[in-house]
Amino acid sequence: MDLSLNVNGRPEQFSARPNELLVERLRDGLGLTGTKIGCDTGQCGSCVVRLDGRSVKSCLVLTASAAGSAVTTIEGVREEGGGLTGLQEALREEHGTQCGFCTPGMVMALGELVETALTNDAAGRAAPTEPEIREWLTGNLCRCTGYHSVVRGVQRACAAARAEVPEELGENAAVPASASGREG
Repeated sequence: MDLSLNVNGRPEQFSARPNELLVERLRDGLGLTGTKIGCDTGQCGSCVVRLDGRSVKSCLVLTASAAGSAVTTIEGVREEGGGLTGLQEALREEHGTQCGFCTPGMVMALGELVETALTNDAAGRAAPTEPEIREWLTGNLCRCTGYHSVVRGVQRACAAARAEVPEELGENAAVPASASGREG
């Protein structure tokens, strides 16, 4: 079947098998190997990408079901000029990355949490607590960090983002879904 996706801001058109997984299209079809295949069953989170702004496990999504959507992979996550995002920098500073295998999936999932925290802060809600961050991390397995440094990295990223919240966001900011509403 002929499909199209917007991947990291670029339109992509291709033919796909009906049973092709999004992770296969990204890695094998488009060469975006930052998205990892770990467990192949949706348990480890190493394949997390953003699908229309929501973090999803791409090993559980059929490419056909994502047709017409915007997909962001780790290769599409960067500041203007190509630098690290606040979350990536905070994880680096807090030693929240070790071997790096789980890192792309964590950055994709945690990026949504940091964005939610920024929007919540602009609307006068509190930053995520350590238990909330750990709950968000339940879909991402890491064998190296023990998660403590990852939690500190998220806290650092949220604090840095709060310091840069534009006042015009204020009460009119949209609040994304909570961690319990995450897909995948």
